[in-house]
Amino acid sequence: MSSARDRVEALREQIARHNEAYYALDAPTIPDADYDALLVELRELEGEYPELATDESVTRKVGTGSTTVFSEVTHAEPMLSLDNVFDVHELAAWAQRAAKGLGVPASTLEFAVEPKIDGLALSITYVDGALVQGATRGDGRVGEDVTENVRTIKNLPQQLRNGHRGRVEVRGEVFIAKADFLALNERQRELGAKEFANPRNAAAGSLRQKDPAVSRSRPLSFLGYQLVDLDGSLTFGSYFETISQLARWGFLTAHETVVVAGDVAMVERSDWFEEHRHNLTYEIDGVVIKLNDLTQRATLGFTSRAPRWAIARKLPPEERSTRLLAIEVSIGRTGRATPYAVLEPVVVAGSRVSMATLHNEDQVAEKDVRPGDLVIVRKAGDVIPEVVGAVSEPGRRRKSAWKFPATCPECGAPLVRVGEESDTYCVNPSCPAQLLQQIVHFASRGALDIEGLGESRVAQLLAEGLISDVADLFTLRVSDLSSLEGMGELSGSSLVAAISGAKVASLSRVLVGLGIRHVGPVAARELAVTFRHYRALADAPLEVLEGIDGVGPVIAASVYEYCREPENQERMARLFSLGLTLVEPVGAILEQTLAGRAVVVTGAVEGYSRDDAEEAIKARGGTSPGSVSKKTYCVVVGDAPGASKLTKATELGVAMIPATGFDELLRTGAWTTTLT
Repeated sequence: MSSARDRVEALREQIARHNEAYYALDAPTIPDADYDALLVELRELEGEYPELATDESVTRKVGTGSTTVFSEVTHAEPMLSLDNVFDVHELAAWAQRAAKGLGVPASTLEFAVEPKIDGLALSITYVDGALVQGATRGDGRVGEDVTENVRTIKNLPQQLRNGHRGRVEVRGEVFIAKADFLALNERQRELGAKEFANPRNAAAGSLRQKDPAVSRSRPLSFLGYQLVDLDGSLTFGSYFETISQLARWGFLTAHETVVVAGDVAMVERSDWFEEHRHNLTYEIDGVVIKLNDLTQRATLGFTSRAPRWAIARKLPPEERSTRLLAIEVSIGRTGRATPYAVLEPVVVAGSRVSMATLHNEDQVAEKDVRPGDLVIVRKAGDVIPEVVGAVSEPGRRRKSAWKFPATCPECGAPLVRVGEESDTYCVNPSCPAQLLQQIVHFASRGALDIEGLGESRVAQLLAEGLISDVADLFTLRVSDLSSLEGMGELSGSSLVAAISGAKVASLSRVLVGLGIRHVGPVAARELAVTFRHYRALADAPLEVLEGIDGVGPVIAASVYEYCREPENQERMARLFSLGLTLVEPVGAILEQTLAGRAVVVTGAVEGYSRDDAEEAIKARGGTSPGSVSKKTYCVVVGDAPGASKLTKATELGVAMIPATGFDELLRTGAWTTTLT
């Protein structure tokens, strides 16, 4: 009991501190998922030890009291919070409890399923159709009067459309749409001002400004989801009727909201939101499920802090905090040295994360993350996990700032920065890490497409001394492979056959696989079609290479130098002797996977210059305009993308895919990963 009491007190203190940061200061110090975990632990302890539960516990309150200069507003009806569930089993159990309370089967209930927008809850009062007051939720009973700031929200009706005699309260969420958030931060960068961490903080901070002019300058939006009839002048039988009325009055409502029959369909619809969360125009952190029948709601009633007729299903968090154990550096096939974080494993966006990228030396310095820090990790969908920044831990002594190593961790060669680039490179062409990635790239789908030759298999072959160069792949025999761990005679035969089949790969694919600097698929094809045979390409004068359409001086110089380096000449001679044809078939054309489709590229795509990317699209039958329109098939988003293109794509509902999926798009005309 003593230990439980100490833990309860510690949890209440932590939660109260985080409530203050989140609700009053609009500056949360931990991700929502970590806060939820603290709250769940406290509720479980209070359930196990009822004598420790009190009416003043933070588990029985909503938000926090006002601590600002805004006047207080007492809500006509309390703005209660919602209880949370975290998986489909808990959601189904809630539906069964609601059905039991009503004395009917769960299969007969109607549920409204809607997005849980990650914004700031707001209550707006209208008298005879005119906006008279706007207030934040506060502690659920008393909020802050932010009327003048609310009047600056551009999509909010100042006067109800079609008029209304009487007093009503419209509740909903103030938010900043994803595209507007990107544009807002771009403007902050242009002004040299601090960027906002996320749309929710930006929206909350913008609404709670002393000067309404600041609120007016921010791209705030309001979405309504509840109608409170303060004088009984309206009659509705269902929730869907109430939000339909909000839409008629001129409010934005969530068009994704649907009413479904039965608990099974309700769970399926909530799954839909998890699957499509990145396709919505606003950030969501969950799904809200409510009984549609208002009479049934009245029967079930409320607890002290939440309605029994509604629940929030929290989606897998895309941000979590965890401990940064170390910062290491990986070496890619071009020698690029990329720092990455080694983390205490944590589940983010539904998958276990133990490593996350830190991009480059400048990013580590800017984020000021150090080994031993508690850090926030973000993973949106299939995007590579990244470290967002450190979590403040008052009283904890931090280690010294991390310094980028001066030498390669794999071979000991110097690591150098080239010109004004932010990237750092290992200058040793014989670096084993580079060699591993070079061979993996040579066998990849975009190059020779050798099935069964992934990174782990290549690493095994290198470790066993069976290969030391791409040419060595074609000397492998079944007897070399059958004794290796994880391989037998059958799998060894399959791999040897796949490698042998790659001998007839087109010259353009081989040129891509060789990883010649600046040579992407488009340039490789232009070179291959022009010369048809590697020997002709290798003998070409520099000025001839420069004159090829789609090549240019930079690519030409890189190819010219590659063909004349002794090590490369020896490699190509070996490939010839081992049976590779190294020719481009006459009349060969690329499959027209993008025929008639417009693909917009914004930002830098690794392995492609801007012209390369456009030509790659055109070579597959597509077009590559400079702007986004309704006719755009998709937008490829690389490093440092243009905010205007992202904004337009979001407005029009055009799919956005990461640059890592560009090769897949070219190859198949489709994609498996979509960005927000």
